[in-house]
Amino acid sequence: MELRQLRHFVTLAEELHFGRAAAREHIVQSALSQQLQRLERELGVLLLERTTHQVRLSAAGTAFLIEARQILAHVDRAAVAAQRAARSTPSLRVGIVDASYDSMPLILHEVQQQYPDLEIHQVEAGVPEQFQRLVDGRLDVGLGRASLAPPTVASELFRLDPLGVLVADGHRLAVQSDVPVATLAAEPLLLAEDERAPEFNQFVIELCRSVGFIPTLYRGTVESIRASVDLVAEQRCVLCAPSSCASPPTGIVWRPLVAPPSRYPWSVLWRAGDTSEHVRALVRCARALSRRLGWLEPQGQVAT
Repeated sequence: MELRQLRHFVTLAEELHFGRAAAREHIVQSALSQQLQRLERELGVLLLERTTHQVRLSAAGTAFLIEARQILAHVDRAAVAAQRAARSTPSLRVGIVDASYDSMPLILHEVQQQYPDLEIHQVEAGVPEQFQRLVDGRLDVGLGRASLAPPTVASELFRLDPLGVLVADGHRLAVQSDVPVATLAAEPLLLAEDERAPEFNQFVIELCRSVGFIPTLYRGTVESIRASVDLVAEQRCVLCAPSSCASPPTGIVWRPLVAPPSRYPWSVLWRAGDTSEHVRALVRCARALSRRLGWLEPQGQVAT
């Protein structure tokens, strides 16, 4: 089946007259008739009911017309999108979990050095939403824990990020250089909304369970680290966060968790099968930055 056959059929369905349809398609009437007969043979159904004086659609033809119009509309949109892309500045749509984390800004700086004309659009979204946006084409690259990624999303681990806890400056844990995980049993723990960050919440809860307790959760949630600042500053709760969280605001300190120490896994995420130049470049930059900064090295070691 060819696109021109679909176009010829749609035109004839609109005109219901071979002469007028042939004129619209700029072909002779006999050629139009041959194309439609060939289409019917390929489909194995009669699309048209012909008499000496009349042409009309069969039931099969009526159903086929609806789908044929949709196919042609999709093809036309695809052509327009391709033409616009060819004329426009190259761009990359990147998902980030939270603007407070430094991994993606560091990676994008490397990418921008290689492609100064590349237009980068950052979208703040939870990992589940990033998965959906990657699958349906609204994002090119994402960032997050890949444990719940669907098969249509590819990933590469590039950072094992020490996990710590954010507490108010005057909190009893603030005076310690590090905080044993078991200590959190006595603290109300603030989590993100589960729909936004189930993979992070799961990681933190599993860490607590590994030392023998189920955390007491603060009765509320936040959408971002910035949204948690007031709650933590008022000592109403504490918040687990990786070290890649940018410097906390005045009045809040970050302390690493120990016994056991834990490292949160960050992966670059992209649509499986996407081999576009700028997506490949971003993955390469993440890999190179990871080696240079020792992000996957054992604790206490840094690559040289």
